[in-house]
Amino acid sequence: MSVSRLILVLVVALAAGCGDKAKLSRLPGDAVVLAFGDSLTHGTGAAENESYPAQLEKLIGRRVVRAGVPGEVTAQALERLPAALDEHAPRLLLLCIGGNDFLRRLGNQQAEANVRAMVRLARGRGVDVMLIGTPQPGFSVTPPEFYAGIAREFALPYEEGIIGEVLRDPSLKSDQIHPNARGYRLIAERVAAGLRKSGAI
Repeated sequence: MSVSRLILVLVVALAAGCGDKAKLSRLPGDAVVLAFGDSLTHGTGAAENESYPAQLEKLIGRRVVRAGVPGEVTAQALERLPAALDEHAPRLLLLCIGGNDFLRRLGNQQAEANVRAMVRLARGRGVDVMLIGTPQPGFSVTPPEFYAGIAREFALPYEEGIIGEVLRDPSLKSDQIHPNARGYRLIAERVAAGLRKSGAI
């Protein structure tokens, strides 16, 4: 094998190896993180200071804005996001939305299109995004595949499993669809670990 061909093979191999490691810009100490979503972000089922954004703020040492609206579907969230980005000027968006679309049987295609549009909107404004998968109701309590597809499409860090893990454990829930304070703590810890892995903190 020629030297030039060997170099080409090594470059391709290195590129393939790095393709699944989504990176974020490092967050300065004064950065704002916008946690955006529905009741899971609001912290329904626990006190305000026990929500996952409040607990995450303590773990990562950056301001985390809790912008969750209980009952909101993805279409409403998409309408609300531009004003939230304007108001808070975040460096990073934590996007956790879709559960109410699934509960109301609005169709995964609509939820997928709206989540993709929110990611594109944030990225178009220079805001990094971390995606948090929301499970569908059912036996497995797992997120639809489209979240992983969007994460691959935009090279986003993606936390796929933690909400489902919490909701499968009765000791971590306040009701059938919401965590309790311990459950939110685990979500915050997993998100913080994802931010560390991606280089944000």
